[in-house]
Amino acid sequence: MQKAAVLLGLQWGDEGKGKIVDVLTPQYDIIARFQGGPNAGHTLEFDGIKHVLHTIPSGIFHSNVLNVIGNGVVIDPIIFQKELQKLEDRGVAYQNRLLISRKAHLILPTHRLLDAASEAAKGAAKIGSTLKGIGPTYMDKTGRNGLRIGDILEDNFDLKYNELKDKHLKMLGQYDFPFDLNAMESEWLSSIQFIKKLQIIDSEHYLDQALKSGKKILAEGAQGSLLDIDFGSYPFVTSSNTVAAGACTGLGIAPNRIGEVFGIFKAYCTRVGSGPFPTELEDSIGEAMRKEGNEFGSTTGRARRCGWLDIPALKYACMINGVTQLYMMKADVLSIFKEINICTSYQWKGENIDYFPYDCQPHQLTPNYITLPGWNQSLTDLQDEKDFPAELKGYIQFIEKLMEIPITLISVGPDRKQTILRQP
Repeated sequence: MQKAAVLLGLQWGDEGKGKIVDVLTPQYDIIARFQGGPNAGHTLEFDGIKHVLHTIPSGIFHSNVLNVIGNGVVIDPIIFQKELQKLEDRGVAYQNRLLISRKAHLILPTHRLLDAASEAAKGAAKIGSTLKGIGPTYMDKTGRNGLRIGDILEDNFDLKYNELKDKHLKMLGQYDFPFDLNAMESEWLSSIQFIKKLQIIDSEHYLDQALKSGKKILAEGAQGSLLDIDFGSYPFVTSSNTVAAGACTGLGIAPNRIGEVFGIFKAYCTRVGSGPFPTELEDSIGEAMRKEGNEFGSTTGRARRCGWLDIPALKYACMINGVTQLYMMKADVLSIFKEINICTSYQWKGENIDYFPYDCQPHQLTPNYITLPGWNQSLTDLQDEKDFPAELKGYIQFIEKLMEIPITLISVGPDRKQTILRQP
């Protein structure tokens, strides 16, 4: 029987998953998104045009591939409709290549209000939410109060919606937070009618039959492993399981039917929002990295925090995901540096450790670095591994030796053509 492959991020998100899914899509029959919501921003660039997807799987631009939004995803109907309209404006016929799980949960307007009110109330202790209503939606899901895509087709949908809305309004009364629900609600209900016209399926049965019939499935993750609700840098995490196990719960694919796990990482590190970041550079080097890499969130527009590659954190992410192949992104960004640092261990609570600890607050942890020579030349026009400068080859080999996992893909620019497959 065919096994599904999983592709996910190994850092704090923004690793370049959208681009790589787009590059790999011709090898697959189905691309299936398994968790997260419109807090994700997957950027794809080809033919001189940049596309940003938030809910839709990144294989949507390929006409002969089906795209499934799994049960683990939470959907904001307004954002979703706008995203589909942008595709339509660009001539993408999504209607016959997009399927939605009946069990995916809906983000209500009041979920977004609760998210904003809660974050505002935290003040300096805020977690850096994207304010898309993701957290409150997953809270209702686990609290067994949520609304699902399948509910919009039922006769009692209005009753269910109003009951949940009223519950949220009582909760909002606890905050000093002004809001106007009427305009948001009108647009939301209109978008619900739009979604009713799309293909809604029992995705777990659909994907099971697809695997049995020999179809190739690529499960696409959102955010990054270090934002996982269980294994990330808690509490500065997202509300879903971003690791490979999330593909099982978010799609209904059994663990023994997962094959390759592709782990994507940047040649350096970035993070959006609050939370620990051991190798963060709050200096001119970090600023140069941010500028060269255009490190601004595709969903929020916020400047990303930047720092050197963190091997203990990367090892941790590979361990909990069972990564079989590594893909290194944005190698071209490091071309501006004559020397490049890599964190290989930490000083943590007075001892030297080479693993990612329970608590990595900056007052407890200091990174230990190895310095390697930079290649100090542009990589963006390279098309073959044989043309890599010796210093880049050395950087790749150094990481492979520490990780004990092959790096089989190198990205040297944002365009889908600027992607080099290699034999380690």
